[in-house]
Amino acid sequence: MGKFVMNRRHLGLSLAAGLSLPLLSGIALADSSIVVATFPNTWEDAYRKIITPMLADEGIELTIAPALTTLQIGNSLAAAKAGAPPPYDALLLSPGDTATAIDNDLIVKIDPTKLKNWDKLDPLFQTEYGPVVTVEFCGIGYNPDLVPRPSGYKVLFEDPAYKGLVSFGGLSNTEIMALSEIARIYGDGPLDMDAVFELIKEKKDQLGPFVDTTAHQMTMFQQKEIAVFMACTNNVAQLQALGVNAEFVAPETGTPAVPVVIHMTKGASDPDAVYAYMD
Repeated sequence: MGKFVMNRRHLGLSLAAGLSLPLLSGIALADSSIVVATFPNTWEDAYRKIITPMLADEGIELTIAPALTTLQIGNSLAAAKAGAPPPYDALLLSPGDTATAIDNDLIVKIDPTKLKNWDKLDPLFQTEYGPVVTVEFCGIGYNPDLVPRPSGYKVLFEDPAYKGLVSFGGLSNTEIMALSEIARIYGDGPLDMDAVFELIKEKKDQLGPFVDTTAHQMTMFQQKEIAVFMACTNNVAQLQALGVNAEFVAPETGTPAVPVVIHMTKGASDPDAVYAYMD
């Protein structure tokens, strides 16, 4: 009988599964491969189509693990708590999640000299924990066939034209930014989540379904089960590419935006490959 060998990557991933965390799809078994987390939908599609073959040409096998930031942090914390290797070699996070990752010793500072494209970035896009790869601009996605163009968040809670058609979802960057803006309108500032939850409780009959992810919302949007959801420009662009009548609205109170950074995890299996991925 052949001997079964489990390497460090398999151990970390098996641990995550054993802790009832969602499995990462398509995990590569090659020792030289790296596993990187990215956001579902347009991010995942673009990384698979563009970055994966680019790195393959450099002899690096890239496994894309789609996960929102909360899941990336949750999986990484679970592995660290159990003393197992990190389930990802690189994370894709925004500032609040980055702070959590630093506080829990999940990521490491990078060596910019290992990135040949580092100097091409504006200094605002250079952080000691990795490069800013984009800035997400978020607002409201809506179907103009079903509802009028919303001026901002407030009308979604007060105008009968949107009754039952507005969906909120899981705590993605997009959702958190929307809730923070709603807290500015109805509460004492962007951190006043008590005001938001009271508003949702009060307006529950005005709102539509609450679902787990933006991907779920986009499916419901295509099926016309909802007509409005909290969206970034890339979410709306993906729907439009599918032939769905979708438009993006920059709320009248302002368009929330957040930088997104690639981070190297502490204990990454192949740091040089992670640098190549960042590049």
